[in-house]
Amino acid sequence: MPHIVLLGYDLDQPSFRHRMRSLVRPLESAGWTVRTERFPSGRYGLRTWERRALLRWADVVVLHQIKLSAIEARLFAAFSRRRVFDVDDAIYVRKPRRLGEPADESPWRRKKFAATCRAVDVVAAGNEVLAGVARASAPAVEILPTSIDIAAYPTSAAGAEESGVATPGVAAPVTIAWIGSPENLTYLEMIRPALGRLTVRHPGIKLRVICSRFPNWPEINVERIVWSEATEAASLADAQIGVMPLTDDAWSRGKCAFKLLQYMAASLPCVASPVGANTEAVIDGFNGFHAASDPDWERSLERLIISAPLRARLGANGRAHVARRYSMRAYQTQYQELLARLAAA
Repeated sequence: MPHIVLLGYDLDQPSFRHRMRSLVRPLESAGWTVRTERFPSGRYGLRTWERRALLRWADVVVLHQIKLSAIEARLFAAFSRRRVFDVDDAIYVRKPRRLGEPADESPWRRKKFAATCRAVDVVAAGNEVLAGVARASAPAVEILPTSIDIAAYPTSAAGAEESGVATPGVAAPVTIAWIGSPENLTYLEMIRPALGRLTVRHPGIKLRVICSRFPNWPEINVERIVWSEATEAASLADAQIGVMPLTDDAWSRGKCAFKLLQYMAASLPCVASPVGANTEAVIDGFNGFHAASDPDWERSLERLIISAPLRARLGANGRAHVARRYSMRAYQTQYQELLARLAAA
């Protein structure tokens, strides 16, 4: 019976839940003994030394988003048999401090990222951008896109719409959804001007923010929904459009576009900045629109606001696309095959 340890800084972090916790049940069903363990973000070296017995116990250890210094990487490798570095964010740079600024380059982060890549058997990257950076140092890289279980997402109101076109200037009962972490709320500022102008022409629209913090925009109808893992799917189900604005920088280009997968699973047509994995998730004109500028955002959102049939068609295409390209079952199977190969090596 093979043993595996899944290590993360925060076991409730969205990326750990979707990429690591989703593997626990299928691995256990296949005969693995699985342990998830929180790994401290500080105390370099000592944190690995304290877990030497756990590392020796495991046939495979997965480091999720955890970078090791060169010295600690060697210590970690000495205690463990096989190692995977799982990454779904550009953790080799620091997120920009303010909207519009470039990502902060950090030689220390770059060195740790490269050292961790060298110390493992495989890097499991969430997208091609991350894989490209990892290939410079890693012995092997596999792209395993962050995926979603569409069965957990009921079809939204957008997917059920069949007819009806709103007249410009008349209130349209359309809800535009954004879901995410508080630290990413700043990206919504990019589309605030467009939303303000659209609200003047279509007073019935509202922006549903599913988060633990909320913007205070008096010129826009903001609906505040406190995020919960238990209710996030239902919070999207009666929306009509999903949005994911991003700046174009090294941090954003490494993001895995998970909120777009959530929108598509709920049959929401998407409008997204054409940055990084967004360009793979949203096929312009098929399941949503790319919006690279303020006029693009206004134009694309208005096309969806005034046309229920367009929302229904793009929403249905999106759900089919996510089922085909980002299937949770396929992700689990591919990851399990990778781990089995390592355990048997």
